[in-house]
Amino acid sequence: MNRAARTVVALVLLFWGLTVLSNGQASGPPPQPGAAQALGTSSGLAPVPTAPPLAAAVPVGVVIPELQVDAPLMGLPLDEDGRLATPPDSERNLAGWYQAGASPGAVGTAILAGHVDTATGPAVFYGLGSLAKGNTVRVPRTDGITAVFTVDAVEVYPADAFPDDKVYGPSSTPQLRLITCGGGFDKKTQRYLGNVVVFAHLTGRA
Repeated sequence: MNRAARTVVALVLLFWGLTVLSNGQASGPPPQPGAAQALGTSSGLAPVPTAPPLAAAVPVGVVIPELQVDAPLMGLPLDEDGRLATPPDSERNLAGWYQAGASPGAVGTAILAGHVDTATGPAVFYGLGSLAKGNTVRVPRTDGITAVFTVDAVEVYPADAFPDDKVYGPSSTPQLRLITCGGGFDKKTQRYLGNVVVFAHLTGRA
């Protein structure tokens, strides 16, 4: 795995787990994926072929119909410590794209990251763990094309056993990963114990 991918790992595993509050009231914990959504398990769905790759273009949003997510995307650079920056905590409906990595729809593994919650309530990727195989993720781009991805798996990993190569490894086809915090919450440290990762591949364009 290259250095750029490792810097992404360093960031994602350090996402702060912010207390889930909404108007001063505690909200329920974010959903976590079940065993049936793991890679290698049968979904009973016919596989959806990978669509031809698109040329590289900057993504401007992420739409997940099943979660009623329709959010803008910002580019996420590396900070002075070599870690990927995060979207600002003040923006609940904002996700980020690792702009030094693959463009969504182009060949390679594109990475979208977002907060699960903020101090004021659930954030853009709060419901990520409830996605299921066969769901779709749409990524509008500056070239006017929307890259359409089909979910292949949803998994949760503890911070001390995050599978770097599995999640961030290179690909000869257009792949997408959506990442947020999950895996339980430590109230003492105010951090989540791991990450929820959605695996998806390009299946169309709009």
